[in-house]
Amino acid sequence: MKNVSIIGAGSMGTAISVLLSGNGHKVKMWSPFADEVKMLNETREQSDKLPGIKISEDVICTTDLEEALYDTELVTLVIPSQTIRQNMKRIKKHLRKHQIISCFSKGLEEDTGLRMSQIVMQEAPETMFVAMSGPCHAEELSKFIPTAYVAASKSSEAATFAQDVFMSPKFRVYTNDDLIGVELGGALKNIIALCAGISDGLGFGDNTKAALMTRGIAEITRMGIALGAGAHTFSGLAGIGDLIVTCTSMHSRNRRAGILIGQGSSIEEATKKVKMVVEGITTTKAAYNLAQKKDIMMPIIFEAYDVLFNNKNPGEAVNDLMTRDKTYELKGIL
Repeated sequence: MKNVSIIGAGSMGTAISVLLSGNGHKVKMWSPFADEVKMLNETREQSDKLPGIKISEDVICTTDLEEALYDTELVTLVIPSQTIRQNMKRIKKHLRKHQIISCFSKGLEEDTGLRMSQIVMQEAPETMFVAMSGPCHAEELSKFIPTAYVAASKSSEAATFAQDVFMSPKFRVYTNDDLIGVELGGALKNIIALCAGISDGLGFGDNTKAALMTRGIAEITRMGIALGAGAHTFSGLAGIGDLIVTCTSMHSRNRRAGILIGQGSSIEEATKKVKMVVEGITTTKAAYNLAQKKDIMMPIIFEAYDVLFNNKNPGEAVNDLMTRDKTYELKGIL
């Protein structure tokens, strides 16, 4: 049994608390919102974001960071990617040297383009970071539907520790030493899922989505290679696996937001209707700036940026993608 602190009490944080308490661990879950903590403690249910899933009475829910992090052996971040830095500034004073931090948050910091591990290491350089990524919806994880995931770290010790904590008969965890690739796969797939939703909203079919997903993973791989990742990682769970589930499921908030945008909604209208953070929107801006800086060819992400931030018509963006100059399929990958 391990003492595990979950930072974030939304749908995924709740699902992870169900998984870990079921694994026999002592779980404390933190939220900054008093009303949310009151709801969790009184009803034992995240009724706003994960209705119908009961949280064990053994799980402690609190707004007190010191209480949540006291004597913890594993800190688990399950918060929006754009809040990682501000929360780490609060968390780090409660951490011990060589503290292992596992992170389910997927994204790139909007202003800097930094990955989650880079932000955490800037704020708490003496910790050990593990990126948790793969094809997983909280709605299914919380119901113990078989799921496979990846624990990636520069430290094999930290990756194996996280693997042992999270592994269950219904949640299979693999280790991976390609931290850059695993993080980029998890972050960038949200952009492609937004685009997949836009395609659906425009009324296109399976042919279009298959092409979009295939060319999307090519762009993700291209950026990964340019930033030091291994190309093989993107054929795994944190690459094509996560891309498939996020582009095809209505559990995906990025796909749902994309459908609304494709049907004519603004970003603000779409995110309001989805009622949860749509990571792909800010990640699109970060990835666009990073690709421009590093001179990486990413036509889908460039068009997504223009649709989201320059009011480009989505139909026009599709036409521009389809009528680009002829090229070799695997350019920049092989």
